[in-house]
Amino acid sequence: MSTAKISVAKKAISHIEKKLTNNMVLGIGTGSTVNFFINELMLFKNHFKGAVSSSEASKKLLEANGIEVFSLNDVNEIEFYIDGADEVSPDNFLIKGGGGAHTREKIVASASREFICIVDASKMVQRLGTFPLPIEVIPESRSLVARKIVSMGGNPIYRNGFITDQGNQILDVKDLDISEPKELEIYINNIPGVVDNGIFAFNKPGLVLVSD
Repeated sequence: MSTAKISVAKKAISHIEKKLTNNMVLGIGTGSTVNFFINELMLFKNHFKGAVSSSEASKKLLEANGIEVFSLNDVNEIEFYIDGADEVSPDNFLIKGGGGAHTREKIVASASREFICIVDASKMVQRLGTFPLPIEVIPESRSLVARKIVSMGGNPIYRNGFITDQGNQILDVKDLDISEPKELEIYINNIPGVVDNGIFAFNKPGLVLVSD
C-alpha cells in the first residue's frame, strides 16, 4: 500500500514541479497519502513560498520538513490544493473525513485554483457510500443531528474519543443513499448543529491522480 501511495505522491509532484514559483502558496491536505506527498515536496521547498494546511497534523509535518505554514486568512490565493480521499466516484465526487479534517479540507479546497486529489486505486468506486460519511457536529447538537440522520435512513455512529481541530465531534454515517451527492451535501449541511459533512460535490477535484 505504501508503494502505491508513494507512486501517486510522485505523480502529483510531477504535475506541479515545473509550475512552482517563489511567491506561490500551496494547500496541503491530511492523511497517509498526503504525508508521502509532503515528504516528496520537501525536495522542492526552496521553489515556493509555503503552504496552508488543512490540519494540525499536516502543519507539524510541513514545519518539520522546513516548509513555512501560513494561515488561510493571511493568504490571497492558493494555486494548488493537494489532498487524498476515502472514496472517489466516476464524476470525481468524493467522500472525505476519515481523518476527521474534512471541514478545513473543504475550506482550503474552495480557496484554491486547482484541487488535485491523490489516491490509490482502492479508493475508486462506482458510487459513493460504502465508506461511512463523516459529519462534523457541534457537541451539544450530536443527538439531534443523529436523530435527523436516522430519519433519513442513515445509521450514525459517534466517533468515540475523537475531537476535531475545531473542538467538535464526528458522526460516521452508514447506509445513506448518496446517489445525488450535491443534494445530500446541501441537505445535511442545513441540519442545525452540523458544521460540515464529508461529501465533496461542490468542491470536487479538477484532477484525480491514481496510483499505478
